[in-house]
Amino acid sequence: MKTLIFYATKHGATREIARQIAEEMGETKLCDLKNDTIPGLADVDCIIVGSSVYAGGVHKEVKNFLSENAAELQRKRLGLFLSGMGASSEKSYFESNFPAVLLQKAKAKSFLGGIYDPKKAGFMGRLVMKAVAKQSVYSVTFGVTF
Repeated sequence: MKTLIFYATKHGATREIARQIAEEMGETKLCDLKNDTIPGLADVDCIIVGSSVYAGGVHKEVKNFLSENAAELQRKRLGLFLSGMGASSEKSYFESNFPAVLLQKAKAKSFLGGIYDPKKAGFMGRLVMKAVAKQSVYSVTFGVTF
């Protein structure tokens, strides 16, 4: 079975989660939707799509990939994942960012946590995280359960 994992990340947490999923599955290729050329999907059996969540939304590259490839994605084994620090809103994040038809088709949907490193966050990011999440130090909260 040929599997591709497509992802978009801002600070690298989603890339690390995608890498861990690929390592568990074996024979899996990663594709960064922001930087890599998107390969054809015809010969792929399984597709996993993931994104970090900021202010409740996923990266535009993920939304574009989903809308441009929705018909093809419906014919594949599909998995979806999100990364971020706000797992309490997991259901609403999926519903507001993924087309309903793909949510229904997906064999797996998981919110896999994230990494917060204040050294990588800008002033506003640190301010928001401190106020909302009460975190001002490095935090890791993910585990791969795909």
